[in-house]
Amino acid sequence: MTDTQATPVRPAAPELRIVEKRVYRGPNVWSYEQAIHLVVDLGVLEEYPSSTVPGFTERLLEWVPGLSRHVCSRGRQGGFVERLHEGTWMGHITEHIALELQNEAGHDLRRGKTRQVKGKPGHYNVIFGFVDERVGLAAGELAVRMVNDLVQHDESFDFTEELDNFLRLAQRTAFGPSTAAILEEAASRDIPFIRLNTASLVQLGQGVHAQRIRATMTSRTGALAVDIAGDKSLTNTLLSSAGLPVPLADTVRTEDGAVAVAERIGYPVVVKPLDGNHGRGVGINLGDEAAVRAHFPVAAAQSRRGVMVVESFITGNDYRCLIVGGRMQAIAERVPAHVIGDGTHTINELVEITNADPRRGVGHEKVLTRITVNEQAEELVRMQGFELDSVPPEGEMVKLALTGNMSTGGISVDRTFDAHPENVEIAEEAARMIGLDVAGIDFICPDISAPVRETGGAICEVNAAPGFRMHTHPTIGEPQFIAKPVVDLLFPPGSPSRVPIVAVTGTNGKTTTSRMVAHIMKGLGRQVGMTSTDGIVIDERLVKRSDASGPKSARMVLQNPRVDFAVMEVARGGILREGLGYDRNDIAVVTNVAADHLGLRGIDTVEQLAAVKRVVVEAVPRDGFAVLNADDPNVREMRKHCAGNVVWFSLQPPGSEEREFIEVRLRRGGRAVVLEPTDRGEMIVIRHGRRSMQLAWTHLLPATFGGAARFNVANAMAATGAAYAAGAPLHDIRQGLRTFTTTYYLSPGRLNMLDVRGTTVFVDYCHNPAGMRALGDFVNNYAEQRAVQADATRVSRIGVVGAAGDRRDEDIVELGAVAADYFDVIVVREDDNRRGRPVGQAAELVARGIQQRMDEGARCRVVEIVPEEDTAVRHAMVLANAGDLVVMCVDKHARVLNELEELSQSAYAGARADEDRAGDPDLDPVELHEAAEASAEEARSDYTEAEAPAAESP
Repeated sequence: MTDTQATPVRPAAPELRIVEKRVYRGPNVWSYEQAIHLVVDLGVLEEYPSSTVPGFTERLLEWVPGLSRHVCSRGRQGGFVERLHEGTWMGHITEHIALELQNEAGHDLRRGKTRQVKGKPGHYNVIFGFVDERVGLAAGELAVRMVNDLVQHDESFDFTEELDNFLRLAQRTAFGPSTAAILEEAASRDIPFIRLNTASLVQLGQGVHAQRIRATMTSRTGALAVDIAGDKSLTNTLLSSAGLPVPLADTVRTEDGAVAVAERIGYPVVVKPLDGNHGRGVGINLGDEAAVRAHFPVAAAQSRRGVMVVESFITGNDYRCLIVGGRMQAIAERVPAHVIGDGTHTINELVEITNADPRRGVGHEKVLTRITVNEQAEELVRMQGFELDSVPPEGEMVKLALTGNMSTGGISVDRTFDAHPENVEIAEEAARMIGLDVAGIDFICPDISAPVRETGGAICEVNAAPGFRMHTHPTIGEPQFIAKPVVDLLFPPGSPSRVPIVAVTGTNGKTTTSRMVAHIMKGLGRQVGMTSTDGIVIDERLVKRSDASGPKSARMVLQNPRVDFAVMEVARGGILREGLGYDRNDIAVVTNVAADHLGLRGIDTVEQLAAVKRVVVEAVPRDGFAVLNADDPNVREMRKHCAGNVVWFSLQPPGSEEREFIEVRLRRGGRAVVLEPTDRGEMIVIRHGRRSMQLAWTHLLPATFGGAARFNVANAMAATGAAYAAGAPLHDIRQGLRTFTTTYYLSPGRLNMLDVRGTTVFVDYCHNPAGMRALGDFVNNYAEQRAVQADATRVSRIGVVGAAGDRRDEDIVELGAVAADYFDVIVVREDDNRRGRPVGQAAELVARGIQQRMDEGARCRVVEIVPEEDTAVRHAMVLANAGDLVVMCVDKHARVLNELEELSQSAYAGARADEDRAGDPDLDPVELHEAAEASAEEARSDYTEAEAPAAESP
């Protein structure tokens, strides 16, 4: 820090602002866990670290004293405060404030980092963990406003009010005590969960193992049992028929009916809604007709159906017995809301003192609920001989509610180990009679430690979805860990909660590799859920057509109850945008890393791109596997970031540098999939230490076209490594590879071969230079195979090529240059979505690369621009003769294949004269160019002058 910076001069106008927000919902490039990423611009504050702003640190610690516990880079408590005094930048301070604000809201978070954005002075990446993304984002936004206000106070900013609003947001979005207890228990067992809505509906587990909870109702809670428990009259009848002690009761709809029933069963009575809950509308110890008539409207106001229950009043204490899976798990004595006189304060003041307890909040947000003084409470106080402004004698208890519900401000006392065995048996039998897996049995009796049949007492209610907080956080007594039996009920010890996840990434080949893995596992009888750039496939059925290689699609697969094996194609964009859609993958496959998508989201080099794709390797657990391409140096380096085992694969022959690299690891017991030359061709071999297991000859795999498609040989080897790591038997892997073809049904848009009126057509998704080289090598190999059977001197190679508009200009030009080495004629098209470029610009760049290579003597002789894809397809087929080879690198493969099917079925062939066409290599080059230009001119006539490409790049 310079002397100028150390001078305490307050900046004129603080400008710290958030430029970009991202929420990573799984492992990402910054963290192994979910995190929020803010890109902030410090503006003038780049010149003002904390030590240069007078009073900054003191006011900050006054507002957020918890920052004094942050260790920061010093590794000890108070380390961050030291950094503040020494001088640290405002982006770093924003990170720590955002973490501490979430800690204030009850979220235990410590993970965060701040790094400067390369090439952008004053811009910083601020990353910090979160539990609830809405709370995390709100914390980041408030932290920025706090920093600006601390630098220069804004009269419109009231920190106390802003903090209260933030905490209220956190309370609204937080799980309730019951749900939170179950999720904590699930997390301790490594059971993953997904929040399905903004309330308390949660999925535990994945795929076929998934179970759902809503508060304390579970996937195993019967709807009929819930209905019965909600009907208090029917509940009473069923329990009575089982010989269980219940109060005398009947249902009524009118006030007169209530009085009649009360007189028949005898006073005192209880009047409550038939379908009520949480003690709402319950009137107890009603001793005469007047009391019944006075309370009836109160109960009716809380009833949805207008039916009231009148039952005999049972004297005694209120006990809640929690039954899970038919077994007693906890008992709590519920004491109604009350205050204890101290001889000094009024009842109103005592209520305020009681509500000041930090354990008390609104509703179910905390372990205790604040006491509310309403008309019923005021009347109850009068019945005890006091007014709200009276000062009760010291030690005297003044009730403010008749029922012991926690939701009305009551407290709980743990009595789990005090209950008499007979009472436990009665409560368990009651839960079985109603049919609830999780039930709250309300006992009224003098003492739970004595048999209720002897002391008098009864079951007054059976509750579905009983609250847990009176048991997990009793006011008096030991907490009971009742979430354990609930999770045991859903996931018995030893039962799985996760489905195996194979994540496949790479620049090229990831879609085909994913499909191969899914095909192999389907052959084993697995119900495979797969995401890819073409959509979401569940058990070989396409359920959603879109680019589904991101985290949202991954979560859709893991939520599907049929899936017992998941294959996720993971793209660069999804990782950068949201991270992975899950916490870890059992097997990570990286096919290769090449220059593609560079210049986007701060990724400018192949090494940076490799670091992004490496996230799937970092998400492999210790007992998992990474399947890595040993032929790619960037992929080889990923082994250093894998906590699990590595399975290598390589196309290189024995004796090569790559094979020697693998051999060293095999001698240490490693695993690999390699090629071994034989007198009958190349054999794919699985190696595990000293063991060597032959799998299949490459030329017998349909997807390799007799071994010509080397990239599909590599994809098959990667899929083999993944399937072997997943435990698939060798004969099933072999069968899967032998039955996997590149037909449109198994691999749409990936090297699909068609015969269109004698012309061989391949449809592929190739869209980058590395992919074009691999595809070009296939064209050469395939053409050599055909040369043995046909006169290759009259076979033309025609390519349809296009580039995505969001690539760098140099990458698009390179794509054209590479294509020029493999095709005689190239038709350049454009994607429907030009991704920010004007019409024709990307095509012009491709054509520029082709022309440059043509000037250097490349194979290509003619290049044409036909922007619209369908028109380009038809034009390429006009140029082709029977026996020619046409390779179409397309955007919308379904549309293109449909077009080719129509061409194949139509009389289109009649329009092709018998004379030589542009595709004939024997045609004079000048005539060839003139014929092609004439054909292309007609295709271009559909575009108006306004659609002409711009001269400059965007």
